[in-house]
Amino acid sequence: FVSNSAIFEKSSLIVLDNFLEFLNENPSVTIEIHGHTDNIGDDNSNLTLSEKRARAVADYLILNGLDAKRITATKGFGKTKPVASNDTEIGRALNRRTEFKIVRK
Repeated sequence: FVSNSAIFEKSSLIVLDNFLEFLNENPSVTIEIHGHTDNIGDDNSNLTLSEKRARAVADYLILNGLDAKRITATKGFGKTKPVASNDTEIGRALNRRTEFKIVRK
């Protein structure tokens, strides 16, 4: 994601489409979608943005044929779970992400 945006980059489409293919091949799998941000901005704004990111990914999957019932939750974590240092642009870019959690197989 670009900083301060819930619009995912076109380069993410290949990942989303591959995951959608996996879900279509495994119809019993249900998922949660977790959104994350870097540390730029205040806590409340980052929490809201992370929720919007998770929802944007869910909307894309549903628009492309996934049954909405297979997404058990969309959650936002703001800046609380970084995977990289927020001290560099590369680290911040890695923290602006969504993750899938498989809930049931």
